[in-house]
Amino acid sequence: MLAITQDKPGGPESLGLTEVPDPPHGADEVLIRVTAGAVNRADLLQREGHYPVPAGASPILGMECSGTIVAVGGDVTGWQVGDEVCALLAGGGYAELVAVPSPQVLPIPAGVSLLDAAGLPEVACTVWSNVMMKGGLRSGQTLLVHGGSSGIGTMAIQVGKAAGATVIVTASRDKALESCRALGADVGINYGTDDFVEATLAATDGRGVDVILDVVGAKYLQRNISALALDGSLIVIGMMGGTRAELDLGALMGRRGSVVATALRGRPVTGPGSKGEIVAAVRDHLWPLIAAGTVRPVIDTVYPLGEAGQAHRRMAEGGHVGKIVLKMN
Repeated sequence: MLAITQDKPGGPESLGLTEVPDPPHGADEVLIRVTAGAVNRADLLQREGHYPVPAGASPILGMECSGTIVAVGGDVTGWQVGDEVCALLAGGGYAELVAVPSPQVLPIPAGVSLLDAAGLPEVACTVWSNVMMKGGLRSGQTLLVHGGSSGIGTMAIQVGKAAGATVIVTASRDKALESCRALGADVGINYGTDDFVEATLAATDGRGVDVILDVVGAKYLQRNISALALDGSLIVIGMMGGTRAELDLGALMGRRGSVVATALRGRPVTGPGSKGEIVAAVRDHLWPLIAAGTVRPVIDTVYPLGEAGQAHRRMAEGGHVGKIVLKMN
């Protein structure tokens, strides 16, 4: 099969399209002929050598895909050859074939094309597990989403609105904020010109927000706590702003707040808190919202697989709205 590989960590130019052996599939796995995959921030980190591959995972980039099942392991139930699916991966999505544990496979939601479905699994599982399962967001509450125009951000806006919450987003470009408002965001804050804490408190009459979904990490830690409402939750899912910061416990205790840091890729396939458990929750609760048109995938750009380097440049430069997709050549 053809796949994107690299000889050593480096820039986007280190990615090349080469022929590699087809992946074997285990008894509890399905083999998917990939229609499209999607680019995630973690792919850029892995390309640069900053994100070790989980034990047993494919070293090929790519944490989600869509396609057609072409083989089924002997222990798999519920799936058969010919099913069109999308899947959450530990790796291997930048390739023509990928083997996936069956609990991480999802049907294509009604009304979504096979191509667009490639941009769903990672953001759907990340947002639902953090905002809804971990954060417990409910109607009448307020959600703050940093990086509102990203793939995760565009999904979080829609999920938050579907839950009946008020959604506040941050972004660095006014045009991106316009796109966020078009998806349903109630308040948009340009963090390049405005202090997001002051703007958030002003938008909530000083109350603060109930749930914060944060991809920045250390740089925003204390400021996020300042934006929390009483009993609010800060959920950190990224470290774009660094990994180390001091925490004012007095401020956190004063808000009776909680800080939670989570990751998806390294979770086990089955069991409590597993990828399989999250995928099942997404299928039961989020997929009906997508089928009803309440939530939809947001695709920024589609590149041929051989232009993976250019897709990485597109993500690195910022300004994209939604997912960047790689389709098979």
